[in-house]
Amino acid sequence: MFFGKLLPREGNFFELFNQHGAQIVEGARAFMLMIQNYNDVTLREKYAAEVDKAEHHADRITAEVNRLLHRTFITPIDREQIHGLINAMDDILDLLQDSSETMQLYDVRSIPEEVLRLGDLSAKCCERVQHAVSLLPKLSEPATAEAAIKTCEEIDKLESDADRVMRAAMSKLFREQPDVRELIKLKAIYEQLESISDRCEDVANLIEGIVLENS
Repeated sequence: MFFGKLLPREGNFFELFNQHGAQIVEGARAFMLMIQNYNDVTLREKYAAEVDKAEHHADRITAEVNRLLHRTFITPIDREQIHGLINAMDDILDLLQDSSETMQLYDVRSIPEEVLRLGDLSAKCCERVQHAVSLLPKLSEPATAEAAIKTCEEIDKLESDADRVMRAAMSKLFREQPDVRELIKLKAIYEQLESISDRCEDVANLIEGIVLENS
């Protein structure tokens, strides 16, 4: 117990979650600007670099959370929940970066409307992830807990919308795309983009569990 008294009791986990959430939103914003300006190579590279920058910042925050876990005696929520949440959040930015890199490596000829729609749904999911995370410090307040659950439900709905858009996009792709190489490229991109909303839903599920246990 003496050793425990030497360690901090709470740590600034919630503030680190907030900082990470801000990077998720920044990465999603830059990704949307990249695909909206895809045909302008200079802008495409500029916004792709901003996605990378957000991902690198988020990696440092994730590493700090994991270091803090080892140094903190009593945490504000369960250690496994902290570890699971920060890593699930990090997966979102990893996928945004992967999607950005894939589009540049594949040198897609043009950006179909379906990519823009999936990107928009992903960005909206990311904004709601940040909002849900920002509510974690005050879950003891019934109104805040209720708001967190509502935001998680919104993420679930957006993920379902992304599923539907991807299925329609795949159907159209296989019906209408005559170039096999372009078909393979776009199929991979659609799947990556849809997986961003899947990871956001994973975060929502974790937050719902935290709310139920701590409100």
